[in-house]
Amino acid sequence: MAVSLLAREVSDLCLGKPALRSLSISATVGDALSALKRSEDPYLSVWSCDHRRHASRSKIDVNGCRCMGKVCMVDVICFLCKEDNLKNPSSALQEPVSVLLPKVPGLVRHLDPHASLLEAIDLILEGAQNIVIPVHSPYTRKKLTYKPSSNSTLHNNREYCWLTQEDIVRYLLNCIGLFCPTPNHTIEFLKIIDTKSSSAICYDEPASSALPLISQSLVKQTSVAIVDIDGKLIGEISPYTLNSCDESVAAAVATLSAGDLMAYVDCCSPPEDLVRLVKERLEEMNLGAAVDLLEEASVISPSSSCSSYSSSSDEEFGLGQLGRSGRLGGHSTRVVRRTDAIVCFPWSSLVAVMIQALSHRVSCAWVVEEDGTLVGVVTFAGMLNVFRERLKSMM
Repeated sequence: MAVSLLAREVSDLCLGKPALRSLSISATVGDALSALKRSEDPYLSVWSCDHRRHASRSKIDVNGCRCMGKVCMVDVICFLCKEDNLKNPSSALQEPVSVLLPKVPGLVRHLDPHASLLEAIDLILEGAQNIVIPVHSPYTRKKLTYKPSSNSTLHNNREYCWLTQEDIVRYLLNCIGLFCPTPNHTIEFLKIIDTKSSSAICYDEPASSALPLISQSLVKQTSVAIVDIDGKLIGEISPYTLNSCDESVAAAVATLSAGDLMAYVDCCSPPEDLVRLVKERLEEMNLGAAVDLLEEASVISPSSSCSSYSSSSDEEFGLGQLGRSGRLGGHSTRVVRRTDAIVCFPWSSLVAVMIQALSHRVSCAWVVEEDGTLVGVVTFAGMLNVFRERLKSMM
């Protein structure tokens, strides 16, 4: 039964998903920044399209469109954090958007809508983060009369959406009973705790030293753990958090410690004392242009920066959030700080961690000992690998 479910077409998972907002590969970093600020989706797809007209006829060749990758606010922030770009942000924003695309191949893959879910899982296990799927469009059977633009959702005469690791994990959770007893095993027993590649930095280290880790977390769909001198988890800097910020955070990354950066990007607007400190240090570093960037960037409103939700699933499964106090949260409802980390334990079951990650809309959960000592991380990719192996044994 599980095998037949995973043979379903990936188009079934695309129902109701919005069409991709796109950006041309010829756009600039500034264009990407403006589009990201206008978009509800934290990621923009970047497309390379060749709409040349044939010499013998006046039809547009629409077969040359391909998604080259995706960009988000984190890409912009990391790019602006480079010393030369901080000295001249306005010039940096004129660079082509291609400089933001990760050098790691295969993060975005195309897949036929009639392909099976099993094929999609295999692509993810090969390293894909997003799978581009063509969806039904009212333009599909109509003559092409549009002019492609930098924010068009129409390519190859069709609209596209993409499937994420979260989409597939959520689908598998809906039919979790078919995989028993595997989902009830602990993550330690299943050997999906990544203890080697989890990224961590001490709270008093310069935030700039975390830049390579932030870029790495984008590729691995994890976060950067912030730990104390004893290796205990006190919070995190996640792409999800940084995607909710604006480009001015680049100045904070360049001047603050990792712990102070957590406070800067936390639940509400940056504390005034930290803003002053950032400006003072930028002046000391002769980065006046970065000060202008800090002052010109839009301020995030508290209402858009904070979120609250029920955590009953955390209590039920013995999971929770680890804030900077180093203690697990245990309230049934609470306001969640954006830099608090979602945690589980080595003895947590796979299904419990799945519920935890999906309920908090995160792609990974930190694994800690009872005293908060960081052990490693569990990712959606690791979870999917377990289901893939289970399927092999059922075939």
